[in-house]
Amino acid sequence: MRPRHTSRDALRAREFEAYVAGAGTRLLHTATLFTAEPPDDNPHARRLLTLALAHTYASWDRLHGGDPYAHTRQYLAVRFANGAWHRRGGPLRSRARTEGPLAPLSPQERLVLVLRLHEGIAEEQTAALLGLPAERVRTVFHRAMAAVLRPPPRPAPSVGRVKAVPS
Repeated sequence: MRPRHTSRDALRAREFEAYVAGAGTRLLHTATLFTAEPPDDNPHARRLLTLALAHTYASWDRLHGGDPYAHTRQYLAVRFANGAWHRRGGPLRSRARTEGPLAPLSPQERLVLVLRLHEGIAEEQTAALLGLPAERVRTVFHRAMAAVLRPPPRPAPSVGRVKAVPS
């Protein structure tokens, strides 16, 4: 009985490794977009992904032919939402170094925008995933798109002292 159990565990581990090899990079990119960290310095995104992958591995046998990517993405989004929203900004807002076009967005705006545009999830599915009304998801999405497409103007660069030109 023991060798069969060991071979089943080895098969499970190989399947999971193949899944991570295929989907890990995209999931890390998604997590990095959520946190708005620089792609080369994204400790919060990596932690989110590690937790999501650990949860997927723990649930691997219960997926029964389900989509492990959707399962991992769902956990990643919910974990990010809980960390960012329920702690009034939490560590993702206060400690993470953000940059890029998504940095000025709130965590909720980034989450909705990334799920809708980068992941291609429909409005109704995004609403169900986040436990929000579809109208709220639509409003947050449009506000985020407006902020990304029309960022506020930056202040004009300061000019040194101007010397009077003799006439």
